[in-house]
Amino acid sequence: MALFLGIDGGGTGCRAVLADPSGRILGHGAGGPANINTDIDLAAASIMEATAEALTRSGTGATPAELTAVLGLAGGSMRAAASRLGAMLPFARLRVVNDGITAARGALGPDDGILAAMGTGSVFAVQRGGALRQVGGRGFLMGDEGSGAVLGRSLLALAMRAADGFHPMSPLLAQILEEFDGIEGIIGFGNTASPGDFARLAPRIVALDDPAARKVFDAAVDELDASIIALQQGDRLPVVLTGGLGPHYAARLADRWPLRPALGDSVSGALAMALQWEAEP
Repeated sequence: MALFLGIDGGGTGCRAVLADPSGRILGHGAGGPANINTDIDLAAASIMEATAEALTRSGTGATPAELTAVLGLAGGSMRAAASRLGAMLPFARLRVVNDGITAARGALGPDDGILAAMGTGSVFAVQRGGALRQVGGRGFLMGDEGSGAVLGRSLLALAMRAADGFHPMSPLLAQILEEFDGIEGIIGFGNTASPGDFARLAPRIVALDDPAARKVFDAAVDELDASIIALQQGDRLPVVLTGGLGPHYAARLADRWPLRPALGDSVSGALAMALQWEAEP
């Protein structure tokens, strides 16, 4: 019997789901980190760990060599890394894509629409007529507009400008300057901070009624709205907002776009792509 595997893998772990040709779920599995942009060998081991657990739970007695697999992985758009990974895995048929693609397929299902995944980072995807295209997700230094990391960085920059007298001081900015021990403390933090470190400031930005918080978040909302306009290309496709910041953006954009909840997640999207692949002529 043909079996189908979907995997979602990132920097903290990976998940696997195994199904029969009808889409009936037979088993789940989990493994370690699977970011092929940082460690391909570890990713391969984690993928096989999650696959082995899903196969064991399925009770089918099948082996990885019998599986049609779609892997949505962090770094999956890196062709050289994906090719090297493919040579290390024993699946009968294998497709490696970026995890943003599988997240979009899971969130949108087979329907036309736009995904904006807004967490520590950000990534967009648009689906038309079954064709799915990822946009953005260029990382903290070059992109990730509207993400928690960029919101946090913007707030810290504004705090330094306020300390220099270039921007009005607000209660939140004064609090930030005190917490970080002034401009030099913020600079020192920025020299070593990860995107996640910056993103830890985002909850205050979206929750507080502070002039500086409103300024930062208003600008991010307008930028996200402009991105959706560009992806719409004159249409009015439904928009799905996911990630930790998704609900906050949804509250601001509900009167501008037709919003709908996500239908599924990245691992269900990977499985759907595996099943669809089998059905393709």
